[in-house]
Formats: sequence, C-alpha cells, structure tokens
Amino acid sequence: MAKITQLSQLDVNRTYSYADYLTWQFSEMVELIRGKISLMSPAPNVRHQGVSINLSSLLHGYFKHKKCRVYAAPFDVRLYDRKKSILASQDIHTVVQPDLCVICNRELLDEQGCNGAPDWIIEIVSKGSMQKDLKIKYQLYQESGVIEYWLVYPYESMIHQFVLDQNGHYQLKAMYVSPDTVSSHLFPELAVDLKEVFESFDDD
Repeated sequence: MAKITQLSQLDVNRTYSYADYLTWQFSEMVELIRGKISLMSPAPNVRHQGVSINLSSLLHGYFKHKKCRVYAAPFDVRLYDRKKSILASQDIHTVVQPDLCVICNRELLDEQGCNGAPDWIIEIVSKGSMQKDLKIKYQLYQESGVIEYWLVYPYESMIHQFVLDQNGHYQLKAMYVSPDTVSSHLFPELAVDLKEVFESFDDD
C-alpha cells in the first residue's frame, strides 16, 4: 500500500480503516472517527498542558506498582463496538488519542497502542474540542465500553464524571469543582485533589 505523506492526498469523503491510517506519514495530527478523518485541535495551550501534567503525575504515582497502566496523548486507541472481539486493522475504523487513559487488560496493548476500550478515559476539554469530547467521543466511548469517562474543564476548574450503567449507557455520577476531591468509580481508593490538578491556575 502506497505511503501517504501529505494530508491533501486523502479524500475527506472516503471511509478509511486503521490499516490505511498506518500508512499515513504526514505531520498533521488526526484521529479516525467511524472511518472519517478528524483533525486534532491546534497544539494544547499552557493551561491544558499544565492540567494534563498534573493529572498524569497523580495517576502515574498511584498506578506505578499496580497492574493497570496510564498513557497520555499522543497514544493511539482503536475502538469498536464492545460486543465484538478484537478486530484486524482493516476492520477497525475508529482511532482516537485521548488526553489520558488507564488500561488494566494488558492483552489489549501492542506496539501501536491499545486495541480495544481502556477502562478509564480522561479528556481535557478545550474550545476547539468541546463538540468532539462532549458528543462524538462520549458516544464512541459509551459504545465501545469505556467504563469511566471524565471530562475536565481547565478554565472552570471542574470535572464531570460519567460511569457506564448496567445497560451500557453513561450516567453522570457527579460534578466536582476545585477544591473538591474526586474519587474514581473504578478505583475508589484513588482520591484526586482538584486543588492539585488545577494548581497555579485557579488564581489566573
């Protein structure tokens, strides 16, 4: 299969697979949403990156000697309906790069990233990503079986915590605002101090 070195070589109306995605060698960051090309937002701003690093540090410290692993973007996660078994590259049409994800089933991990739904995904919402994070990815993560989904709002110092119910639909478990402490649904002993997460930003 021919290598793709320019985004302009792609047809935005075509449906692509993960096998196609692997041939792309251009500088632009993209995700694949149900086979359609989705451009990533411009490089994250200082506040976004600061919150991401603070969360990464807290989660890395907690999971350091545990079974589960934490990964930060850029990190490819291939998604499909949770009712299906692991698919081949040509049968996968969604590849996303969550800001943070926690994966406990190491069989999902390979050299390219994660082949299947992480247990927990965290997206840091920006103006450019709001529709994607709140609607498109919300639906994708629900469909693929991501058990816990956090939406982090860096300017509001706020988190919305969603958890899959027994019918496979997200329910808003709670909303938190700094200086609240958030307990993960999957890892209740993990307490996330939002004052630490949004440290140095609350007074901006």
